[in-house]
Amino acid sequence: MLSYFYFGREYIMGFEQLAALRDELARQAEAEKSSKRQQAASSAKKSAKVDPIVLVIGQLQKKFPLAFPKSPAPKQPLKIGIHKDIFEYSEQWGIDKNQLRAAIKTWCWGKRYWECLTEGADRVDLDGAPAGQVTKVDAEQANKLKHGRRPAKKNPAEPDTPAS
Repeated sequence: MLSYFYFGREYIMGFEQLAALRDELARQAEAEKSSKRQQAASSAKKSAKVDPIVLVIGQLQKKFPLAFPKSPAPKQPLKIGIHKDIFEYSEQWGIDKNQLRAAIKTWCWGKRYWECLTEGADRVDLDGAPAGQVTKVDAEQANKLKHGRRPAKKNPAEPDTPAS
């Protein structure tokens, strides 16, 4: 219960009443903030769609963590033909083979994977066991991909033929 005191021509509140009012307003403001955060989070969850390939890669990482390590762990060179081993699980997981193929392509296409392809490095199967080695040709190809496949463009100001 709020009580007001007459002071001159104005009514004023006591300190206790002011402190209680301040606390009540702070609780109301926090409750409003909290409900707005929850609404924003729920609408963000509804609107944010995850790429199905990312979901498949997540499943591969859960099922085969030694072959598909999570970042920041370095990637491992995968066994040649590992897609055939993974396809055996497609029906069990209820995942289309094309989605698995796209996930493997995405996993193997990028600087982080190309950096692990060094000559003589062990390739791994789904259990992380050695299954071959990276050849010199594979390492050279990965190095080309890592540094860009296109040759550097010439500066247009430079002549094509050497000056004599």
